[in-house]
Amino acid sequence: MIFAGAMQQGVAPITSIRSLQHLVEGIPFALTLLTILTVHEFGHYFAARHWDVRASLPYFIPLPYISFLGTLGAVIKIRDTIPNKSALLEIGAAGPLAGFVVAICACLGGVSMSKVVNIDYVYSQPIELGTSVVFSAITSLILPDVGTQEYVLLHPVAFAGWVGLFVTTFNLIPIGQLDGGHIVYALFDKTKSRIISQISYYSLIVFGCYGVISHVIDVPWERGWPGWLALAFFLTFVRKNNPATRETYSTIDQRHQWIGYLCIIIFFLCFVPVPFSAG
Repeated sequence: MIFAGAMQQGVAPITSIRSLQHLVEGIPFALTLLTILTVHEFGHYFAARHWDVRASLPYFIPLPYISFLGTLGAVIKIRDTIPNKSALLEIGAAGPLAGFVVAICACLGGVSMSKVVNIDYVYSQPIELGTSVVFSAITSLILPDVGTQEYVLLHPVAFAGWVGLFVTTFNLIPIGQLDGGHIVYALFDKTKSRIISQISYYSLIVFGCYGVISHVIDVPWERGWPGWLALAFFLTFVRKNNPATRETYSTIDQRHQWIGYLCIIIFFLCFVPVPFSAG
């Protein structure tokens, strides 16, 4: 992640001692994103321990050079069967809720350190980030109005916060073994949760196909993001594995229902149809 953060600041790939010295420029991004991912996974971990469910410590998945984010995120392994739907919902929701709070803090602090620059200030083709309802609200609150010939040059901490919101959104997709899949399975019956999962999965495929087509054909409106197809392919391997609970017919109380609905609201507030696009 430090390599990725340094390269985002214009540091060339690490090929010499001189470029190695500039790795420090990648620390703010890497440290912030690592904190968000860690808090997210420990949210799951401590919720699991609360229900006496054995869970591993977080495993972090690096992705150097291939990804400008430097990571594929982090995971924990649940080593016991989850006792009931209340436990399933709490364990599933604890990670996204905890990570969301830290990501919001990173966005608030990072955006306040960001700056608005003239378009001529940018000497290379930038990667433009899509904006969610939450991130738009934060930038509108902190930054001045941005003109048509201006860019918001995000501070690395703000970018890490944006990535944290994107990670929260991805994990809350209501499919299979994702956190969102756990939450929907706990909130609704098996049939409804399966329908929601299928609609979500095929929606990703539709979004991804549109992204591909819109880059092949010159469309008069905003292009899509082909990356949804890659995410749909990845989810193909986990979408049919519904989480199991010892109490098959257990129900959840109103407090847990509100926790689940809050996660669904957060998903829509953080969702970005086109996360990345060329400037």
